[in-house]
Amino acid sequence: MHSGFVTIIGRPNAGKSTLLNSLVGEKLAIVTHKAQTTRSRITGIVNVKRKAKRPAGQVVFVDTPGVHKPEDQLNKRMMQEVYDSLEGCDLILLIVDVTQKFGTGDEFVLDIVKRAKVKTFLLLNKIDLFEKTKLLPVIEAWTQRFEFAQIVPISAEKELGKEELLTSVVNALPEGPKYFPEDQITDQPERFIVAELIREQILINTAQEVPYASGVLIEKFEEGAKLYRISAVIFVEREGQKAIVIGKQGTMLKHIGTRARQQIERILGVKVFLELFVKVREGWRDSVRDVDEAIDWRKQLESLNTRLSDAAPKTETRKPSTKNRKSSPSEAQKK
Repeated sequence: MHSGFVTIIGRPNAGKSTLLNSLVGEKLAIVTHKAQTTRSRITGIVNVKRKAKRPAGQVVFVDTPGVHKPEDQLNKRMMQEVYDSLEGCDLILLIVDVTQKFGTGDEFVLDIVKRAKVKTFLLLNKIDLFEKTKLLPVIEAWTQRFEFAQIVPISAEKELGKEELLTSVVNALPEGPKYFPEDQITDQPERFIVAELIREQILINTAQEVPYASGVLIEKFEEGAKLYRISAVIFVEREGQKAIVIGKQGTMLKHIGTRARQQIERILGVKVFLELFVKVREGWRDSVRDVDEAIDWRKQLESLNTRLSDAAPKTETRKPSTKNRKSSPSEAQKK
């Protein structure tokens, strides 16, 4: 039995989230054509059966935000998610878009990989869009830049090279135990996945600065036997952005909600009543507290538990009166 943690790293739009979803067989990470769609680490757990050329294994894949040079607090936190994912991982998958020329962004990513000092596979993604005759020179160029443990041509979207990649990954991992139960595919709570699915529709249906200035926070998540009741707040930085998200007579917000609800129902397997609100939080991307609340599901749960604790009715406990009453020996000992 082989097991371990595998970090997927690369530039924005290299195909990291598409690869994670393909490997797990479920939609865990949202995918759009906009850069920096992924804001936090997303874990996908794959249990691999034994085959002729590989042992059985459990691979814990970690999808990460696209590597970039940060400007605001949000982007700094996203890059910290990348660095944190490299701590203690057993293998790095550096994924690159083979249709794009090597540039300064690739140098930046490669430098991070070199400093990590962890066994690394290079994944040449989107080979279905690339001329096969040009692939060998690209491979040779990359081998001059770094000593990769293996170079694997793939197409994450078309699932080309998927089985070969899984075999190579499992063989590269050390012998070890299962870290998660057989039926678990992620450690992310459902409320975080729901928030991401709502944000995905904002990314798809809005343009310019609105997708990047938007965040989603789940305020109510009530689970019923036949119906989930979910209430979420979409927060933006300016009134003009709020107007765009709501749309004329609420049409855009209704469209976002409908499409998000359909995705949520498919993944959760239950009917959903989804309620959306839009609020303005000026400059939230430069606020450490707001950024933590927006992208860190652990902090979201901490905040939720605090609110629930504060809202819980407090009962006053009164000690029984001891006036004019003698204590028995046993009662005196308790005191």
